[in-house]
Amino acid sequence: MPMIGFGVFQITDLQLCEQVVSDAISVGYRLLDTASVYKNESAVGAAIHKSGIPREEFFVTSKAYMPEMGYEKTKEAFERTLSKMGLDYLDLYLIHQPFADYYGAWRAMEELYKKGLIRAIGVSNFPSDRIIDLCYNTDTIPAVNQIELHPFYQREDELEILKEYKIQPQAWAPFAEGLNNMFSNPVLTKIANTHGKSVAQVILRWNVERNVITIPKSTHKNRMEENFNIWDFELSDNDMAEISKLDLHRPQMLDTRNPNEVKRVYGFKDNPVITSL
Repeated sequence: MPMIGFGVFQITDLQLCEQVVSDAISVGYRLLDTASVYKNESAVGAAIHKSGIPREEFFVTSKAYMPEMGYEKTKEAFERTLSKMGLDYLDLYLIHQPFADYYGAWRAMEELYKKGLIRAIGVSNFPSDRIIDLCYNTDTIPAVNQIELHPFYQREDELEILKEYKIQPQAWAPFAEGLNNMFSNPVLTKIANTHGKSVAQVILRWNVERNVITIPKSTHKNRMEENFNIWDFELSDNDMAEISKLDLHRPQMLDTRNPNEVKRVYGFKDNPVITSL
């Protein structure tokens, strides 16, 4: 699994999505991350096919959302995903949120994994207690937990737990969409200037040095190239220590423990786009 991938959250225009994924592939990205709720799986699949690059060179991830939780529902959701993407298998399939009947979904995913239709199964947005509970009550330990992870929410304790259970952390929204003026943060800016790199490159390198896979998103090819070019420098111990001081110790984008946030993500019941899954 590559350490740097490409995400397509919020790129809902299918023509645009296919183009940006094609651009990402041309830059060198091979880990591509989508989800049923993003409504762009077909565009990601089209870009893969049009690239002319052998399927086995890609690492393709998708996710099942809450309306798709449950043994039968998840099997049906997986078949829809494969059909939309035009693929014979997925490299990684994730439960998107720690809600609804994700135990039934996990049983279905375990079967698909054993059949070879999925190379690895995992979860997304699972807090430590839920992921530990899942580990003790299923036959297959999740390969990945994809979570909000950036300099303002570093989750060191949770990373230690994932390491204990041999679960690979993966960071979505590694830039937190620029919240709290991340790209102009004085600490990050100083470190970036020291290395002749951008703040975005420093953030991605910081995660990589913590053994966290990251999936940045951009619709601009020059930024895709910038995000991909992080392999010719290393952060010092002092750099890492300074970045550690930025931790606010709370989510900035999604708090699955906040009742209002849970109600928000369950807004699919009133959302015709999501209920059409």
